[in-house]
Parts: sequence; structure tokens; C-alpha cells
Amino acid sequence: MSDTTTDRGSDTFGFIRRNIRQYGILFALVVIMAFFQVVTGGILFRPVNLTNLFLQNSHIVIMAVGMLLIIVAGHIDLSVGSVAAFVGALAAIMIVKMGLPVPLVVVLSLVAGAIIGAIQGYWIAYWKIPSFIVTLAGMLVFRGLTMWALQGQSIGPFPKDFQMIASGFIPDLFGVGKPNVLSLVLGWAAALVILWIQIRNRKREEAVGIADEPFAFFVGKNALIFVALAWMTWALANFRGLPNVFIVMAVLVALYAFISERTTLGRRIYAIGGNEKAAKLSGINVERITFLTFVNMGMLAALAGMVVSARLNSATPKAGVGFELDVIAAVFIGGASMSGGVGTVVGAIIGAFIMGVMNNGMSILGIGIDYQQVIKGLVLMAAVIFDVSNKRKS
Repeated sequence: MSDTTTDRGSDTFGFIRRNIRQYGILFALVVIMAFFQVVTGGILFRPVNLTNLFLQNSHIVIMAVGMLLIIVAGHIDLSVGSVAAFVGALAAIMIVKMGLPVPLVVVLSLVAGAIIGAIQGYWIAYWKIPSFIVTLAGMLVFRGLTMWALQGQSIGPFPKDFQMIASGFIPDLFGVGKPNVLSLVLGWAAALVILWIQIRNRKREEAVGIADEPFAFFVGKNALIFVALAWMTWALANFRGLPNVFIVMAVLVALYAFISERTTLGRRIYAIGGNEKAAKLSGINVERITFLTFVNMGMLAALAGMVVSARLNSATPKAGVGFELDVIAAVFIGGASMSGGVGTVVGAIIGAFIMGVMNNGMSILGIGIDYQQVIKGLVLMAAVIFDVSNKRKS
């Protein structure tokens, strides 16, 4: 009996050690949210503030899912903030000055972002120019093009249908009002689907004997996620409902989590980041996949640029400044490795919300932007140090 207990304790300790990144960042998010909920006197979890939290960080989340794939593949993209600003400026010119319909502008803007990503990805993938240099040049080029396109002026306002991308809410088709029944149905259904998927995966792992996560950890983690999603949905439904951009984020997270974890393309991206030479020898088209990750990043940066412009109701020359730093920090804080080959989409999203909650909480407390930058820098440094020290131990 004692031997069995010892084995279980050893297995549990080993599991924690192997998955310290995943559980560490989730625990960090819970602790940070609890801390700011207390010190702000309960303001953090108020429905209006939760809504603002999603709206203010939506562009970071959107770009983080693309940046995760870039970093997993062993590269980096410093141009995303400038690309977002430039595409936001293009969208403003097409809508406000040229009078083009919003759906057409959305498509053209996404295509423009993909083309920008393709241009940068071409030099990185096929000419082997370091991504740091190419995207640093892109950051300067597209910042300059944004200023040139806007001529130093802000362009706006936008029509209501464009603003709805970032500031609209799901209408209650049932006509109840409060709570927003459609938001409740969507949110609770999503929570149940996530729980069902986790249970199904657990049963499959147990059937073939590869389930290494202790049952108590499995139950606790999924209970926490389910309760958090259900409660958050209830809170938002009793305010104005789920924001449109929240649905966009949820769809992107689900799509990219599936691609990265369940598809051949996703496994090849991880293989490239883990060992590019070995991946090439195994028959993986390293150049094409690297190229596609940058095309994808450009498209997501374009989407983020439209979201920011729609939320601000104007395109400004200074839009997107510092976005790349927040996005990269979110991915590293979320558990990605600087050397590539490691990281998850869910981890990147948790990292984005850690940054978002810190920004939001410190702003509520009236902490100056100077101290905020210092604190965020220290958190990023701590995440990188943790990554390096964890590798040395393993």
C-alpha cells in the first residue's frame, strides 16, 4: 500500500515538473486576477470592466495566435504593430475617402495583410535572411507608409457597420433584454463543448494507457475553466451581451488550437522549430511552411488593425505603436520558448490576458504608465529566466 502511494506521489511530482509551464501560467493568471480584484475593491470583475478588458485586448489576442506559430517555428515578427497601423489606414482611406462598401474593404484589407506577410516571408524563408532583420525593416517601412498614407492626420469617423467589428454586441434574438439569452446560450454551449472535448480526450488516452495527468488535476483544471466560462458568460449577458470581437477571438483560438495540435501542418511547424535540419531531412518543406506562417501573421495583423481602427473610430498615425512588444511578451509569458518548438495557442492567450489584466488593474489603481512599463518588463524577464532555468534542469 505504501509503495503504491509513493509511486502515485512520484508520478504526480513528475507530471507537475513536466507540465510546469502549462499549470504555472494558469495559476499565475488566477493569482493576478484575484489580487487585482481585491486591491481594486471588486472593480476588476464588474461586467462593464470585463467587457472593456476584452475590447481593449482583442487585437493582442488576435495577433498572439499568429505570433505563436512564428515563434514556435523559430522566428519572430517585429513588424506586426506597424502592419496593423498601415492596414488600418488603408481601410480608413477606402471607407471614408473612397466610399467602398465595408465587406469589400474587410476582404481587401485582409488580402493586403497577407501580401505584406508574403513579401516578408519570402526573404526569410527562401533567402534565409534572419526574421529579426527583415521584420525590423518592415516595422520601419510600414510605420513610414502609415504616416505617408494618413499625411499626419487621423481619418474617421467610420460607418456604424464597420464600428460594429470592435464595439458591437451580439443581439438578443429572443428579445428578453437582460440577460441576453443568445449570449448565454452561446457561452454556456461553448463551455459544455470544451468540457466534453476534454473528457473525450481523457477517455481516449486512458483507453490506450497514455493518460499521465493525475485525475485530481484533470478534474480541478476543467472544473475551474468551466465555472469561469459559465460565470463570465452570465456576467456579460447581464450587461450588454457578448461583444462581437469576443466571438472573433473565440473562433480564432479554436481554429488555431486545432491546427497547431491536431493537424499535420501544426506538427510540422513544431518540428521545424525543434530542429530545422532534422525536419528538412524528414521531407518537410521548411521554406513553404515558414513562408505560410508569415503570410498568416500578416493577415492576422491586418485583422487586428481593423479592430483597433473600428474601436477608436479613426485611423491614426500613432496606432499600433508598441503592439509588437505586447504580442511577443504575451507569447513568451504564455510558455513559448525562445529557441522555438515549444508553446501552445491556449498558453499564448493566457499570456495575453495576464498582460491585459495587469494593464487594466494598474490603470484602475492609477499607477503611471512609467511604472506599468517597468512592471511588465520585469514580468517578461521573469518568464524568460524561468524558461531558461527550466531547460537547464531538464
